[in-house]
Amino acid sequence: MTGQELLEKSIKYHDPKGKWEKAKITFDLKQDTPSRPQKLTTFKINNKKGEFWQKDVSGENTVIRSLKKDSCELSLNGKTIFTPEEIKKHRLSCKFTRFWRDYQTYLYGLPMKLKDSGTKIHRKVIKTTFQGKECWQAKVTYEEPVGEDTWYFYFHPETYALIGYRFFHNESTNDGEYIILEDEIEINGMRFPRDRKWYFNIDDKFLGTDYILSGK
Repeated sequence: MTGQELLEKSIKYHDPKGKWEKAKITFDLKQDTPSRPQKLTTFKINNKKGEFWQKDVSGENTVIRSLKKDSCELSLNGKTIFTPEEIKKHRLSCKFTRFWRDYQTYLYGLPMKLKDSGTKIHRKVIKTTFQGKECWQAKVTYEEPVGEDTWYFYFHPETYALIGYRFFHNESTNDGEYIILEDEIEINGMRFPRDRKWYFNIDDKFLGTDYILSGK
């Protein structure tokens, strides 16, 4: 089995009817981290139209971001004019909004997003273990300017469900992070990992958990 064949098997498990490319989905998330207050996030994607909308609620603050083609809109607690301090604290920029769009659609679009242009699926697949679980491992790198990191993706040995992944900025230094995927939620005929637990590669330090509360 090649890396490309493994990817196709996993996509068939997560998106059996090929809906992701034109999907219109709303995710409700809870994010818990040891160092920051709990954050509740709702984001909407419309892959067919290339649209993105996200609301973050943390403490007393609500930030809303949206992208529609070349249009970018931002608000903080209902305001659309911000002080320099608010811009810095809440990262109220179109650049950061595009970052969130790319981040959310990449991670929640896995493994389907591994078919995007610029993605290099390495041919060799190995049988290994990830956090004590037997699995298949595929290596992925990216062409510039898409990305520079090295990724490893881990798949269930029988169903080919994605069970985790790790990335390195510089693999020789063991930097980067690994993510454990747990449980599962079905939304519009697609299977998504419900929980993502983040850790540093170098010392296994726990960074936080993202939970999908609901989706439609």
